[in-house]
Amino acid sequence: MKKMDNTATDSWIVDNNPDSSTVKNSCHPNLKMFLAALSFAYFAKALSGSYMKSTITQLERRFDIPSYLIGIIDGSFEIGNLLVIAFVSYFCAKLHRPKIIAIGCILMSFGTFLIAMPHFIIGRYKIETSIRSSVNSTNNLSPCPASSPESLWAGDRPSILPSRGCEKESSVSMWIYVLLGNILRGIGETPVQPLGISYIDDYAQSDNAALYIGCVQTISIIGPVFGYLLGSLCAKIYVDIGYVDMETITITPGDARWVGAWWLGYLIAGAITLMSAVPFWFLPKSLPMPVEKHDTNCTPEQTRFIKDSPGLKHKFRPEEPANLHLMASEFVPTLKSLLGNPVYTIYLCVTIVQFNSLIGMVTYKPKYIEQHYGQSASKANFLMGMINIPAVALGMFSGGVVMKKYKLTIMGAAKFAFGTSLLGYFLSLIFFAMGCENAKVAGITVSYSGVGGLSYQEQSLISVCNSDCSCTSREWDPVCGENGITYVSPCLAGCNSSTGSGKNTVFNNCKCLAVANTQPGNLTATLGQCPHRDSCEKVFPYFLAMSVLSSFIISLGGTPGFMLLVRCIKPELKSLALGIHTLATRTLAGIPAPIYFGAIIDTTCLKWGYKMCGGRGACRIYDTSAYRIVYLGLTLGLRTVSFFLCILGFALLKRHIKKEEKHVLTNGSAELETLRKEENSSIHCEQFILALDCNPDRETRL
Repeated sequence: MKKMDNTATDSWIVDNNPDSSTVKNSCHPNLKMFLAALSFAYFAKALSGSYMKSTITQLERRFDIPSYLIGIIDGSFEIGNLLVIAFVSYFCAKLHRPKIIAIGCILMSFGTFLIAMPHFIIGRYKIETSIRSSVNSTNNLSPCPASSPESLWAGDRPSILPSRGCEKESSVSMWIYVLLGNILRGIGETPVQPLGISYIDDYAQSDNAALYIGCVQTISIIGPVFGYLLGSLCAKIYVDIGYVDMETITITPGDARWVGAWWLGYLIAGAITLMSAVPFWFLPKSLPMPVEKHDTNCTPEQTRFIKDSPGLKHKFRPEEPANLHLMASEFVPTLKSLLGNPVYTIYLCVTIVQFNSLIGMVTYKPKYIEQHYGQSASKANFLMGMINIPAVALGMFSGGVVMKKYKLTIMGAAKFAFGTSLLGYFLSLIFFAMGCENAKVAGITVSYSGVGGLSYQEQSLISVCNSDCSCTSREWDPVCGENGITYVSPCLAGCNSSTGSGKNTVFNNCKCLAVANTQPGNLTATLGQCPHRDSCEKVFPYFLAMSVLSSFIISLGGTPGFMLLVRCIKPELKSLALGIHTLATRTLAGIPAPIYFGAIIDTTCLKWGYKMCGGRGACRIYDTSAYRIVYLGLTLGLRTVSFFLCILGFALLKRHIKKEEKHVLTNGSAELETLRKEENSSIHCEQFILALDCNPDRETRL
């Protein structure tokens, strides 16, 4: 009987010749197919998830809802995970994992299609505007109607009377369909990560597992690149494209009322997700296993048989029929064993806090770029997809390469992840210095005379210069005066006439411009807000550069940190550990973070829009200085808390490693003696069999 060299322990055994054993170091073809399929599934789910975040401002404006409600919709994805993740991670891990992943991808696609459904059953988007001139008309239109004593403070009434369809519109909240679709997406996404990663870790060589997982995660980060680019493209297209004459649309993509074709991207993402389910149906339940993993999962006799048997072509882990009753009875003891690991528990706490910071930051970063630096939703999504996300992908991949090249231990991986996170934290502090001043909006951020430091109240929109007009303070139809100040509406700017039509409308004889004019000039105003000053435009490139650098450095520790999770637990608990980790982070970070981030951001809103039927709608303009402080302060404050937990984690990890080393030293001699006895027994057995084979009288005696 042939003996294999010790170097075979890091390879798969594939023996097609009964007389010899051959060792192949290459990845098994089915594992290659699984890697490709899982990468595509990660790409698809990341694409649809990032597209959801890219449409946040579009959904706010389309359904007239505040940021905290958008946070609930965004967090509903994690609610879907919460419903089934414990069941999937524990029970489905012992079933046909590729087919379970395929079913999940199909559910994800159906949920994505459901999100787009409200567009096809809701009415056309109605823009809040006071411009009612026809396209071909060049007649003068007075935006300043004469006022009467009883209509002087018209701010208490909606600017547009409720229409006949108002009751029907208000009775059904269409955003509920978006919420339900996102929950279904979350349910479908549940098996992809825990079952996919555990499948790779089971059937890949230990030296290559980190690299394979790093590759899958890197490809998954390419998904957000295309997700944000898709969001950028759809944000440029008007929501009702094909149903309205675009010449009649008086707003541009940079306007606070603009809504892009948000529904189109969900149809595309749903189709891609549906395609990702196909390959998993053709993959087997099990794959050939590296010999080294038989050493830890089999008895010494089984291990020696696997190594020495020349007639065994493919070595699979012995599988037992799934016994759901036995699995259920073992669940609670297994969970106690897992949570009894102090290193795993502190790792959970650290990642929960860091995920709160990460999810809150990523969810509202495009909106931060829009509101703080005056960029359109399309440009903000484009920059996220083309600059920020590739830096994260490169960092994740580089982290996997570093771990493989330098063969980092558990402690080495922990130190590397902590160091990169700390360096990225210090770089992020610079963002506080990269701020822009508030836009000059008369009656909101500056007085009508142009003096800043105004404490906004609804009555402050009414001034002497527009008191002769019957203006409403609830309307948001901004115009930019020649003096560089934005006015909430042509009426509140005191404009007496207008020329042109559509986007080319120009308002003349605007009395409020004369109040703030230090030099004589034209009292005209054009549609839209005034652009940000040059000083803000100069800061923005530095913000992007620092954002890319900090994202790259922080993501370097992503793969080593993830491998720390896998290696600090027993092999048989991997699937459950990954599932509980995903459950905890999504329950305690994925669900609440977008909600409380959105609620805090809502407190910085200066001017709310109003629905056609009354009631507060989406925010039109924010206090950018306050937005920067609460957004960055909350993000970095959470990271600060996580660093204190990391210090405790290092102490526990160090104690855990010493305990393991002591256990090995104590039991190593006894195990070595046992193996020697078994080896001698095996040699005697072989000699006895050879003697039987060579004895000519064997058959007579038997």
